[in-house]
Amino acid sequence: MKIIIPVAGIGSKLRPHTHTQPKALVPVAGKPILSHIVDYLIAGGFNEFIFIIGYLGDKVEDYVKSKYPKLKASFIIQEPREGTGHAVWLAREHVEANDDLLIVLGDTIIDYDLAELVKMPHSALGLQKVDDPRQFGVADVDSEGFITRLEEKPTIPKSNLALVGIYRFREAGKLMEALDHIVRNNIRHQGEFHLTYGIQRMITQGEKVTTFQVGSWFDCGSKANLLETNEVLLKKHSEAIHRKFNFHNTIIIHPVSIAEHCDISDSIIGPNVSIGEHTIIRHSVIKDSIIGAYAHLETAILHQSIVGSDAFLKGLSQSLNIGDSTEIDFS
Repeated sequence: MKIIIPVAGIGSKLRPHTHTQPKALVPVAGKPILSHIVDYLIAGGFNEFIFIIGYLGDKVEDYVKSKYPKLKASFIIQEPREGTGHAVWLAREHVEANDDLLIVLGDTIIDYDLAELVKMPHSALGLQKVDDPRQFGVADVDSEGFITRLEEKPTIPKSNLALVGIYRFREAGKLMEALDHIVRNNIRHQGEFHLTYGIQRMITQGEKVTTFQVGSWFDCGSKANLLETNEVLLKKHSEAIHRKFNFHNTIIIHPVSIAEHCDISDSIIGPNVSIGEHTIIRHSVIKDSIIGAYAHLETAILHQSIVGSDAFLKGLSQSLNIGDSTEIDFS
């Protein structure tokens, strides 16, 4: 099976952090979003990946090559960015018609049974019920569990079953043919070539596409969602990260994830805090927050905050969203 991961988006809702790094590399629960996705797939036995990159794509490529040197990885630039359907279509020459294909959006962390998904006899899309489906691709499903209709961000949804960003296809060629028809005939919806409507064309032509339910689903596209994801994943993996720390005069309230080579003293850290490597923290209280690598915090009281890498912060009690390479002194 080949894996396509689109990671070309700008991530405007995560600004200022995405001014300097792609959304897929924003850290959550101790590692970048992309690593949560890739690590699970590698653990499932897969090694052939196609990354669709765009905005700050060189950083994604550098990260993958350094973090996963044994991975069989290809990188395709999507420029201009014209939707997920266009992104997947760009990979058409990297897949064979009979290839099993898995597409996972690069800004979403999903809890699903990979082994069961691989065994399914039909193409399948991950779905979950949502309260307001107007911001998602939405599926209508018949009594036998097959999808009859897909629509992207409908004004009046006929279903509350939302596409969560994971798609498995038995024959890659059928999807690529459908996307090729849409792109070459300039069939756009809301100005983009949506993957949703490529799949709808497959269904219209008689392809059976079923569904599978997912567990937790984390769309890491905003500050609030990212912090919520950080909290949930830290709690979920608390046994793996519940290690002892030896920081001077410091109280650690688990769950936390603290990377190597951090220098922390006279502080209270946690719960639900992720801290990147080589970070310095002095005389601070931090909870429910994500702190980037090489950051420096002094006399700070933070909650529900994201502090980017290489940021310097001194003297503050607030909820913040601070980008990389920022320096703030409230003393």
